[in-house]
Amino acid sequence: MDLAGSIFTNAGQTIGLSEGILVFIWLALVILFIIIEMVSLGLTSIWFAGGALISALSAILGAPIWLQVVLFILVSGVLLASTRGLSKTFLEKRLEKTNAEGLIGKTSTVVETIDNASATGKIRLGDVEWTARACNESQVIEKDTKVIIREIKGVKCMVEPLSAQEKEEK
Repeated sequence: MDLAGSIFTNAGQTIGLSEGILVFIWLALVILFIIIEMVSLGLTSIWFAGGALISALSAILGAPIWLQVVLFILVSGVLLASTRGLSKTFLEKRLEKTNAEGLIGKTSTVVETIDNASATGKIRLGDVEWTARACNESQVIEKDTKVIIREIKGVKCMVEPLSAQEKEEK
């Protein structure tokens, strides 16, 4: 057995250097996908690590490169399709609602005229001033107007003036 020209022996079959390199490429991809997964923490690449692992095993067993690639695609696709829904459900359970989401539906007073075209406007909630924008892009909401928060976009409250009915209810 020539060690320079072979890397593994499998059931009496010598795997040549070029086939052995494919094994290392697949294993390197497994490690790369796992590292990406550890960095991202969003279940983005773990399925591909499984596909690459199966392809590495098929390379060790002497499968042709086309079969290794097909196995990678199939196994990755099956793992992705069968576990993505479960993983999204698991990850979404760990998300905590922020205080900002609790602001939706609350009323406030405009402390700086809200004009989306000028990118100006603030409201006050308790002791805190929030950047505010009108839900209706063309609407200007004057200072001291009572508004209701309809949505939070990033760090901005999307507001609209209270209707007559809402003023009576509040």
